[in-house]
Amino acid sequence: MKQSVFKILENEKIAADVFKMTLSGDISEITAPGQFVNIKLNGFYLRRPISVCDAQDGVLTLIYKTVGGGTEKMSALGAGAELDLLTGLGNGFDTDRAGDTPLLIGGGVGAPPMYLLCKRLVKQGKSVTAVLGFNSKKDVFLVDELRALGARVLVATADGSLGERGFVTDILPRDYSYFYACGPEPMLKAVYGKTKAEGELSFEERMGCGFGACMGCTCRTRYGNKRICRDGPVLKKSEVIFDD
Repeated sequence: MKQSVFKILENEKIAADVFKMTLSGDISEITAPGQFVNIKLNGFYLRRPISVCDAQDGVLTLIYKTVGGGTEKMSALGAGAELDLLTGLGNGFDTDRAGDTPLLIGGGVGAPPMYLLCKRLVKQGKSVTAVLGFNSKKDVFLVDELRALGARVLVATADGSLGERGFVTDILPRDYSYFYACGPEPMLKAVYGKTKAEGELSFEERMGCGFGACMGCTCRTRYGNKRICRDGPVLKKSEVIFDD
């Protein structure tokens, strides 16, 4: 973990209530796709955890949704503004387990970490399929960017306004070597029940400190309690316990 000041290069709206922010700064602690940063905002006691979409050549890309006062304030920040970030948080996805035909599953703002993951897997010569789920066409993002990396991309929208009508679990391909998923817990629970191969689930959780000190994001696993911020946010399917 490292605390650094980043400068905003761009902060633009890319979908309904969804913004893409690029920042320049020290990204040396960001080593695995699926990690997150914790952002300090003036006037707010708790930092905001945001997953890493991309990190390359000193530029950090974040995609976030405005869901409260903190992210609303973030969306109003312009180029040149500076932010205090904690970087290198979380364990990230394990790309060594991918096999030849990995499946990436992203729901809503669970899609951003799939970009860096896809980039890494394609570079390793993997044949990547990405399944993205959104509520409506107005909420869709990252489809073209993932295709540009070389991934096969399938899209589901709840209202059928783009791609297939339904949820990500309705359009999962039959064959894949390993899966990676990130999204809201109901989606992860559905993916858990529908997938047959082993895989990894990245959990979205409210956090206090973001680095394991406060124990506020603890969850039960088959191997005891784990902290989503420090022991996760990525957990293996085989260790996850979903409450009925």
